[in-house]
Amino acid sequence: MSKKKILIVEDDDNISQIVYYNLEKTGHVCAIAKSGEEALRILKRGKIDLIIIDLMLPEMDGLEVCRNIRKDKDLLNIPVIMLTAKGEEIDRIVGFELGADDYIVKPFSPRELVLRIKAILKRAKCADDASTDILDEGILKVDPARHKVTVCGKIIELTPLEFNLLVTLIKRKGRVQSRDVLLNDVWDMGSEVVTRTIDTHIKRLRKKLGKAGKFIDTVRGIGYRFSENTL
Repeated sequence: MSKKKILIVEDDDNISQIVYYNLEKTGHVCAIAKSGEEALRILKRGKIDLIIIDLMLPEMDGLEVCRNIRKDKDLLNIPVIMLTAKGEEIDRIVGFELGADDYIVKPFSPRELVLRIKAILKRAKCADDASTDILDEGILKVDPARHKVTVCGKIIELTPLEFNLLVTLIKRKGRVQSRDVLLNDVWDMGSEVVTRTIDTHIKRLRKKLGKAGKFIDTVRGIGYRFSENTL
C-alpha cells in the first residue's frame, strides 16, 4: 500500500508522539494538530487520507470536529477514527452517528491502532477499485467509480463506511446479511466492533436515503437485506 497522509488530532503530547512514531514506522506520513480549530485549518490546506481525533479536545471537542468534517463536501469522504478515554457504548454510538468510521478507547495498543488503520484504508482502496457499473435500483442509483449516490435525482452525501455498507447490501440483493457477516465484510474487524454499530449505521443510512431507505429490510433476529422489489 502506498504512503498515506494521516492527521493526528490530539492535545496530549505523549499520546500524539506514540501514534506518530508507530504510523511513521509503518511508512505513513503524519501531521499533528493540538486542537480542533488547527485540525480544520490543516484539512483545508491539503490532502489528508485519514484522521485520528481525540474526543476530549480543548474548546472544540472531537465530536464537533467530526461534525464539521462530515458537513464539508470537500472533507466528507475522509475516514475518521475516534481516539478517547470514554468507553461507554453511548459515546461510541454518538461518534458513529456523527460519521466516525471507528472508535478506539485509551489505553490502546499501538499495534491495534495500526491494524485498524490498515483495515480502513483497505476498505477505501476497495471502494476506489470498485466496478464502474452503475447500480440502478429505480429511484436509487449508485455510481461506485464516482462514489455518487442519488435518490430521485438528488445527490445523497454518504460517509465512506455508509457508502460501502450500501454497496455491499445492493450487490447481495435479496440475501439476508447477518450482523456478524456485515461486521466482517464491511468493517473488516469481526467481533471487535459491537453489533449495535450495525443498527446505528443502518438507521442513519435509511434516514439519508429518504424514500429509498425502505429498500433496506430488517430481518428480525438475523440482520438486514436489500429488497428485490425496488423498481
